[in-house]
Amino acid sequence: MAAPTNLPASFTAATALPASSLNNLRGAFRILQVVMGTTTTVTSNSTTTYADTTLTASITPQSSSSKVLVLVHHPSVNKSGDVNSGVLLRLVRGSTTISTFGAGLGYTGTTTTVTSGTSLAYLDTPAVASATTYKTQFANNVAAAAAQVQTSSSMSTIILLEVSA
Repeated sequence: MAAPTNLPASFTAATALPASSLNNLRGAFRILQVVMGTTTTVTSNSTTTYADTTLTASITPQSSSSKVLVLVHHPSVNKSGDVNSGVLLRLVRGSTTISTFGAGLGYTGTTTTVTSGTSLAYLDTPAVASATTYKTQFANNVAAAAAQVQTSSSMSTIILLEVSA
Protein backbone atom coordinates (compact mmCIF):
# COMPACT_ATOMS: atom_id res chain seq x y z
CA MET A 1 0.00 0.00 0.00
CA ALA A 2 1.23 3.47 -0.81
CA ALA A 3 2.31 5.77 1.98
CA PRO A 4 -0.25 8.42 2.86
CA THR A 5 0.51 12.02 1.98
CA ASN A 6 1.39 14.39 4.83
CA LEU A 7 -1.23 17.04 4.25
CA PRO A 8 -2.20 19.43 7.04
CA ALA A 9 -5.55 18.80 8.72
CA SER A 10 -6.92 22.05 7.27
CA PHE A 11 -5.99 24.96 5.04
CA THR A 12 -6.78 28.61 5.66
CA ALA A 13 -8.54 30.37 2.82
CA ALA A 14 -6.65 33.14 1.01
CA THR A 15 -3.25 32.12 2.39
CA ALA A 16 -0.26 30.81 0.49
CA LEU A 17 0.62 27.17 0.97
CA PRO A 18 4.21 26.40 1.92
CA ALA A 19 6.26 24.46 -0.62
CA SER A 20 6.15 21.31 1.50
CA SER A 21 2.32 21.26 1.40
CA LEU A 22 2.28 21.91 -2.35
CA ASN A 23 4.68 19.02 -2.91
CA ASN A 24 2.44 16.74 -0.84
CA LEU A 25 -0.56 17.79 -2.95
CA ARG A 26 1.36 16.74 -6.06
CA GLY A 27 2.13 13.36 -4.46
CA ALA A 28 0.31 10.07 -4.44
CA PHE A 29 -2.89 9.01 -6.12
CA ARG A 30 -2.82 11.27 -9.16
CA ILE A 31 -4.07 10.04 -12.52
CA LEU A 32 -0.95 9.99 -14.69
CA GLN A 33 -2.47 8.78 -17.96
CA VAL A 34 -5.67 7.40 -19.42
CA VAL A 35 -5.98 4.89 -22.26
CA MET A 36 -9.23 3.68 -23.82
CA GLY A 37 -9.98 0.72 -26.06
CA THR A 38 -13.24 -0.05 -27.81
CA THR A 39 -14.70 -2.74 -30.03
CA THR A 40 -17.97 -3.33 -31.86
CA THR A 41 -16.99 -6.71 -33.31
CA VAL A 42 -19.75 -9.25 -32.71
CA THR A 43 -18.05 -12.33 -31.24
CA SER A 44 -19.62 -15.73 -30.42
CA ASN A 45 -18.51 -18.68 -28.33
CA SER A 46 -20.38 -21.99 -27.91
CA THR A 47 -17.98 -23.64 -25.45
CA THR A 48 -16.88 -23.45 -21.83
CA THR A 49 -13.37 -22.53 -23.03
CA TYR A 50 -12.53 -18.83 -22.76
CA ALA A 51 -12.12 -16.89 -26.02
CA ASP A 52 -11.10 -13.26 -26.65
CA THR A 53 -13.92 -10.71 -26.86
CA THR A 54 -11.73 -8.46 -29.09
CA LEU A 55 -11.78 -5.79 -26.33
CA THR A 56 -8.20 -4.81 -25.50
CA ALA A 57 -6.01 -1.85 -24.50
CA SER A 58 -2.34 -1.38 -23.62
CA ILE A 59 -0.67 1.02 -21.22
CA THR A 60 2.96 1.69 -20.29
CA PRO A 61 3.08 2.75 -16.63
CA GLN A 62 5.56 5.51 -15.81
CA SER A 63 6.67 3.65 -12.68
CA SER A 64 6.63 0.06 -11.47
CA SER A 65 4.96 1.34 -8.27
CA SER A 66 1.95 2.70 -10.18
CA LYS A 67 -1.43 1.03 -10.04
CA VAL A 68 -3.79 0.66 -12.99
CA LEU A 69 -7.51 1.19 -12.51
CA VAL A 70 -9.29 -0.90 -15.14
CA LEU A 71 -12.89 -0.04 -16.05
CA VAL A 72 -14.68 -2.48 -18.37
CA HIS A 73 -18.16 -2.23 -19.82
CA HIS A 74 -19.78 -4.83 -22.07
CA PRO A 75 -23.23 -3.29 -22.70
CA SER A 76 -24.59 -6.18 -24.71
CA VAL A 77 -23.94 -9.78 -23.70
CA ASN A 78 -26.29 -12.36 -25.18
CA LYS A 79 -26.93 -15.99 -24.29
CA SER A 80 -29.33 -18.56 -25.63
CA GLY A 81 -29.63 -22.19 -24.63
CA ASP A 82 -30.12 -23.77 -21.24
CA VAL A 83 -32.20 -22.41 -18.38
CA ASN A 84 -30.02 -20.71 -15.74
CA SER A 85 -27.09 -20.49 -18.11
CA GLY A 86 -24.89 -17.46 -18.31
CA VAL A 87 -21.85 -15.81 -19.81
CA LEU A 88 -18.57 -15.91 -17.90
CA LEU A 89 -16.17 -13.04 -18.49
CA ARG A 90 -12.67 -12.48 -17.21
CA LEU A 91 -10.11 -9.70 -17.20
CA VAL A 92 -6.64 -10.73 -18.36
CA ARG A 93 -3.34 -8.86 -18.00
CA GLY A 94 -0.88 -10.30 -20.51
CA SER A 95 -1.66 -14.00 -20.11
CA THR A 96 -2.67 -13.83 -16.42
CA THR A 97 -6.32 -13.86 -15.37
CA ILE A 98 -6.73 -11.16 -12.73
CA SER A 99 -10.51 -11.09 -12.25
CA THR A 100 -13.56 -13.12 -13.23
CA PHE A 101 -17.00 -11.59 -13.63
CA GLY A 102 -20.07 -12.37 -15.68
CA ALA A 103 -23.64 -11.93 -16.68
CA GLY A 104 -26.14 -14.39 -15.24
CA LEU A 105 -28.55 -14.62 -18.11
CA GLY A 106 -30.93 -17.36 -17.09
CA TYR A 107 -34.36 -17.50 -18.69
CA THR A 108 -37.61 -19.25 -18.07
CA GLY A 109 -40.19 -20.94 -20.23
CA THR A 110 -40.91 -18.94 -23.36
CA THR A 111 -37.77 -16.79 -23.58
CA THR A 112 -34.83 -18.52 -25.20
CA THR A 113 -32.44 -15.61 -25.67
CA VAL A 114 -31.55 -13.02 -23.05
CA THR A 115 -29.41 -9.92 -23.53
CA SER A 116 -27.85 -8.05 -20.64
CA GLY A 117 -24.86 -5.88 -19.86
CA THR A 118 -22.04 -6.19 -17.37
CA SER A 119 -19.28 -3.96 -16.02
CA LEU A 120 -16.16 -4.31 -13.90
CA ALA A 121 -13.89 -1.95 -11.97
CA TYR A 122 -10.57 -3.47 -10.90
CA LEU A 123 -7.52 -1.85 -9.30
CA ASP A 124 -4.44 -3.73 -10.51
CA THR A 125 -0.84 -3.60 -9.36
CA PRO A 126 1.13 -4.77 -12.42
CA ALA A 127 4.52 -3.87 -10.81
CA VAL A 128 6.10 -3.08 -14.19
CA ALA A 129 7.09 0.02 -16.13
CA SER A 130 6.73 -1.61 -19.53
CA ALA A 131 3.87 -2.03 -22.02
CA THR A 132 1.06 -3.97 -20.38
CA THR A 133 -1.96 -5.28 -22.28
CA TYR A 134 -5.37 -5.84 -20.73
CA LYS A 135 -8.20 -7.70 -22.46
CA THR A 136 -11.43 -9.50 -21.72
CA GLN A 137 -12.36 -13.07 -22.55
CA PHE A 138 -15.67 -14.89 -22.33
CA ALA A 139 -17.15 -18.40 -22.21
CA ASN A 140 -20.45 -20.21 -21.72
CA ASN A 141 -20.97 -21.58 -18.25
CA VAL A 142 -22.92 -24.36 -20.03
CA ALA A 143 -21.68 -25.58 -23.42
CA ALA A 144 -24.95 -25.13 -25.27
CA ALA A 145 -26.02 -22.74 -28.00
CA ALA A 146 -24.00 -19.55 -28.32
CA ALA A 147 -22.87 -16.79 -26.02
CA GLN A 148 -22.21 -13.50 -27.74
CA VAL A 149 -20.60 -10.17 -26.89
CA GLN A 150 -21.03 -6.85 -28.69
CA THR A 151 -24.47 -8.08 -29.80
CA SER A 152 -25.82 -5.95 -32.67
CA SER A 153 -22.38 -4.29 -32.88
CA SER A 154 -22.82 -2.48 -29.57
CA MET A 155 -19.63 -0.80 -28.35
CA SER A 156 -17.72 -2.40 -25.47
CA THR A 157 -15.12 -0.25 -23.70
CA ILE A 158 -12.06 -0.70 -21.54
CA ILE A 159 -10.47 2.29 -19.84
CA LEU A 160 -7.05 2.09 -18.17
CA LEU A 161 -6.06 4.80 -15.70
CA GLU A 162 -2.53 4.88 -14.33
CA VAL A 163 -2.62 5.98 -10.69
CA SER A 164 0.58 7.13 -8.99
CA ALA A 165 1.41 5.30 -5.79
